[in-house]
Parts: sequence; C-alpha cells; structure tokens
Amino acid sequence: MTLVKTKIGRRAFIRNTGLASGGLVLGFNWLASCKMTPEQVNSLPNEWFDLNGFLKVGDNGLVTIMSPNPEIGQNVKTAMPMIVAEELDVAWKDVIVEQAPLNTDIFTRQLAGGSQSIRQGWESLRMAGATARHMLKEAAAQAWQVPVSEITTKEGQLMHEASGKSAGYGEMASAATAIEVPEEVELKDINTFSIIGTDKKNVDGPKIVTGQPLYGLDVQREGMLIAMIVHPPAFGMKYKSMNAESVKSMPGIKDVFHFEPYTDEVEKQWSDGGGIPELVAIVGNSTWECMQAKKALEVEWEEASKLESTAYHDEALAALLEKPTEQPARKDGDVDAAFKKAAKIVESTYSAPYLAHNTMEPMNFFAHVTPEKAELLGPIQTPEFLEKTLVSRLGMPAEKIDIMMTRMGGGFGRRLYGTFAVEAAVISQKMNAPIKLVYSREDDMTQGTYRPSYKVKYKAGLDENGNLIAWHVRGAGTNDDLVWEHRFPAGAVDNYLAEKHVLPTNVTTGAWRAPRSNFIAGAEQAFMDEVAEASGKDPIEFRLELFDRAINNPVGDPEKNDYDPKRYAGVLKLVKEKADWNGTDNGKSRGVSAYYCHNSYVAQVLDLEEGSGTPRVGKVWCAVDCGIVINPLSAKNQVEGGIVDGIGHSTFSAMTFTDGKPNQSNFDKYRLIRNMEAPKEVETFFVDNGIDPTGLGEPSLPPIIGALANALYKATGRRHYSQPFISDRPPLVG
Repeated sequence: MTLVKTKIGRRAFIRNTGLASGGLVLGFNWLASCKMTPEQVNSLPNEWFDLNGFLKVGDNGLVTIMSPNPEIGQNVKTAMPMIVAEELDVAWKDVIVEQAPLNTDIFTRQLAGGSQSIRQGWESLRMAGATARHMLKEAAAQAWQVPVSEITTKEGQLMHEASGKSAGYGEMASAATAIEVPEEVELKDINTFSIIGTDKKNVDGPKIVTGQPLYGLDVQREGMLIAMIVHPPAFGMKYKSMNAESVKSMPGIKDVFHFEPYTDEVEKQWSDGGGIPELVAIVGNSTWECMQAKKALEVEWEEASKLESTAYHDEALAALLEKPTEQPARKDGDVDAAFKKAAKIVESTYSAPYLAHNTMEPMNFFAHVTPEKAELLGPIQTPEFLEKTLVSRLGMPAEKIDIMMTRMGGGFGRRLYGTFAVEAAVISQKMNAPIKLVYSREDDMTQGTYRPSYKVKYKAGLDENGNLIAWHVRGAGTNDDLVWEHRFPAGAVDNYLAEKHVLPTNVTTGAWRAPRSNFIAGAEQAFMDEVAEASGKDPIEFRLELFDRAINNPVGDPEKNDYDPKRYAGVLKLVKEKADWNGTDNGKSRGVSAYYCHNSYVAQVLDLEEGSGTPRVGKVWCAVDCGIVINPLSAKNQVEGGIVDGIGHSTFSAMTFTDGKPNQSNFDKYRLIRNMEAPKEVETFFVDNGIDPTGLGEPSLPPIIGALANALYKATGRRHYSQPFISDRPPLVG
C-alpha cells in the first residue's frame, strides 16, 4: 500500500473554490465543443461539482479532468488526465478533458520542457484522483451509515457489498465537496491499473482532423487587430530610422512604430533569452494588409556589434578544441600517462551546425492589455515565467494577468522563450486594443533562438588487448558548454578527462529538442564504434564490457554518474535480441547506438538497405526504458517522431550566416526530411520494470544519429564527422 501526503511543502494541495460549478473553467472541451447529437447534449450534466483543482464531477457522473501542462504534441493532454482518471477509478469514456489555464495556486510546474511533464506530475496527478475517490467514498459511507473501508469503487460507481447499495459518482458529488480533504491518501497498486498502460487516442483528435479551433493562429476576438514585426536583417545590428509615415497611410494599417520589448527596468526570466532588443511593429486590420505594409516599409539599421559569420564560428570553435581548460569538468586517473603507454590511440573531431526550430505553426500570440487587466492566449511552453516577466514589463500585479494556453503546432524548445508573447503584450498596451501577433515563416526562421553550433574532440587509448584505458573529451559550443561530464563512459574507464568551452556569440541560441544531447550523443556513439573497431571487438560487446565495469567495479564515486549502468546495459541487450544482432551485421549495413538523457535509456539498431546505388533507412529497432508507460500508443508515436527528427536534421539541415545575416529564410533553402526518406519501419520495445515514469519526448532523438552514422560507415566505408551528412554524400533515398 502506498500512502501519499495531500500537501506539498506549504502548498495545500486540493481545494480551490475559484473553480466552483464550472463557472471559471477555461479550456477546450473536446466533447462539448464538437457538433453534438441531441442525445449527447442531453447527457451533459446540469451541474458540476469541484472535488479539487484537477477535476470536477457532473451530477450525471461525467468527469472533467484538467490537463495542467502545455500541449506541444507530446500528448500530455491525454496522458496526464489518464493518470488522474486511473486513481479516481472512473471509466475513460466518461471523461472530458480540458486545458487548464495558468494557475500557480493549484498546479506546480506548468511547463513543457525537458521531457519532464509526466515525471514531475506523476505523484500530484495520482494524488488528485485518489483524493477525489476518497472523498466520494466518504460521502457514500456517511449517506449509507457504513464504514468507509467497506466502500469499493469501479468505473465511476460506488458500492457497498454487504448492503447491496450502490451509486454513481454523480449522485455523491455534491456531498463529496463538503468532505474534509484527508491528510494522506492511498494510491492504487500499479498491478491493478486499468487505464494507465492502455492505448488511448488523442483527446484533441476530433478537433484536429476536422480543423476546429485549437491553435494560437485560430484565435479570433471582436475588435482584434493583427500585428507583425520587422527585425534587423543581421545579428549585431540596431534600429536607426524608417519611413513609417508613408506606410501608415496604406489601406488597413493602424500604426507603425519602433519599440523595445524589454526595457532596462524589466526583471527578465531565463525564458526571456533570445529576444531581439529592438523591433518595428506594424499593426493593421488583417495579416495581408500588414504583409503588404512590411514590403513597403524601409527600415535603416546600423551595426551595433561584430557581424559574425559561420566561418568565424567554425574557426573559433576549432581553436577552442586545441586549448585545455583551466579546470576540467571531471578528471579520473591520469589520462596523459595512460595515453603514453597505450598500444593504440584513436582521435576524431565532430561538428554540427546551427539548427532552426521550424515549428509548423510560426510564433504567434493574442494579447489584450488594458489599464485594468491583461488577457493573453497562445502557444507557450513556459506560461509561469511569462507571467513573471509581464508583471515587470506591464507594471501590473500577477492577479490581473490571465494567461491561457492553446495547443501548439510544435515547440521543440522554441516556445520555451516567450519573447513573442511579451512583444504581443507590449504592442497591445501601446495600441490599447486586442492584438494577435503573427510571425511569418521568414520572421520565424531568421530571428534566432537556434540550436547552437558545436564541435567536440575525442581521444581514446587502448592497451595491447584492446581494452579501453583512457578517454578524453573536449567540447565547445556557441553560447553553450556541450559536454555532459558525468555521463557514460564516465565511471567505466580508469583514466577519464572531460573538458568544455563556451564561445559567446551574438547569434541568439537556446534549447532545441534534447539540448546538447542532440549532437553529443551522435558524436559519442559514432566514436564509440570507431574505438570498438580499433579494439577488434563487436560494437555492442565493447559497450557491454564497459557497462559491466561500471556495474561491478566503477571508477570514482558512482553517485556522481548520471546514469544507472544496469538499466543502460538492459536496453542495449534488449535491442540486440530484438534486432537479431548476434555479433554480426547479418548482411545488412547496420549501426547501433545507445544513450541516456532526460532520465531515460534508449538503444537503437538501424538498418540501411541498398536501392538504386544509394542507401536508404530500412528498419529501426528501438528499446526504451522510461519506466511506466502511460499511453503506449502515444509513447510509440513520440519515439518514432524523435527517430525521424534525428535522421532528418542530422542528414539535411543547417543554418548558416554571412556577415551576421541568416542565409536560409524558408524551406526552399532549409532542407527537412521528406516522407520517402523516413524509415520504412520502426519497431519499439518498452522495458516493463514498474519504475515511476521518466522522460520520453526527447530521448529517442539523440542516439539515432549515432546509429545512422555507424550504419553509413558500414555501407560506404567512410566515417561521417560533420553534420549535415548530406553535405558530403548523396541523399539517403532509393
């Protein structure tokens, strides 16, 4: 039996009367907002009763469950309510899901990032359902004058076996709201789960396939104006002047003005990184009229700092790789001495370019700021931090700022940085009107917040028996330090040295799906294969030997290591079995890779098949240890999406700069993967270990890059050290 407290620190967990009877519930009700039959309309409750901030029960037994975290396609809007429904013990068919607004009094960590939504919300979501179930049982016990311990539940029904009495949740909902919240509640045994671990379709599916309003770009309000921005053409430039007056007279244009999203007095949050300091706003009646005004507007910009180029970044990063750091990130043993006595040394350097996020829905946000309040609505991964910034920027207390979240047409880290929402609020405040800010694709791709560019240098030493005795990694990134010093093979080799440099640049960068790992994993795993080949060992067996060392005789303090070597080795053994590796390539050009990030373990085998003289990705086997899987259908989709994303960006994509100006502004020059280039088949296997859930939205992306690089080597006899791979080879199509 698992008991959990219903308080987290000083935060009283459950009751919030501000949501009573559905009066303040905001969001997107997929059941009630679709076209409904008369029978469905009649089935809706006449009255709702709040049992806690996460859920309310209708008088007819329907249950509305709030999904607190932003939805960016990772399907938390389905998975999080599944957890609540499981502990509540309600039939899934009787559940309505709504997107919760920002409410820091009820919810913790209303953030989509780091693949942590389920991991961080696991206990509180279970607690919400279990607490409501307890209160309903208590209400039934009081009504029937029987001990609460004799009340059982099943799929929204309360039962007392001895007396034969039963009632639906709806019949007891009103009485349950008066029950005092218990100090602790009992959670279900995971072996009794009936909702968690089963396939559930996306609750927004009906709206998505029928094109109903869900996204920020769908927002329409009475009197709403459209705003678009003009930003400097190059990084390192600032505003000088423009022909605003002539553009203001164009049809539909309300105003054109220069503004600074962040003044010097603003107390910035970490989520305010990557914004352009000075912008020009064009406000009009329609997107089309604003776009025409943008074409007519002549803005003069001047140089404020060095206009950096891609070549400068490449050269500067390469120079850093030749410099030891003053203080290593981690040092075990004596690598210099080990290299001197090594029988064989392997050295390789890997690099990767800047990447744009390129969400299918460009940045946008609705804002209506008046002297009395601020209402904001749009696609944002960090609403809590946006609120803090707006308090400072608008000069308005938090209780007067309402932030509601729409579903996002992609995030991948770009919408962690809410600068576009701040811009919308500032423009609305100046115009004293409701505003929807809309970025064009070109605005989105050229204004920054890119995945940093990276370089990393590896050096490994082997003894005469092919055993790894020394490992040295030194990495450098633009505005980022790249190296994870406590990840594998740290703790598995006697002499280990990790160093990292940062190259400051004026190109704005930020988190991109699986930050740092999206490059370092592929480089590490490609180099691991190269070292395995030099040792004369099978690449999987070479890795497993190192894991055995980390398990049985770890180097240094094993508590410092980020990973569990048993779980790490477990996914590698599983994918070896499922792919029928058997120590050979089975006549295929295949590569293997394994990586740990976001608290989860992933191992992959990728097969290339020959077609028309050039390799194509045939099949990928993927083993995942992410603890309990909430929704297998969604989990497989996330894994497959990460695999396709990793293959596509490492093979085709790059952002480059000339004198600070981005050379790519749309998909005609920024290459993404095509349908025909995606793997023909992906087979995913989840480790069933009963461990609490960990991350899943990002972990499948990083290792696939290494598996692809290793398979390419098998197919071509040439190793790939620079991304995108397409830059020095034909495309992977048959």
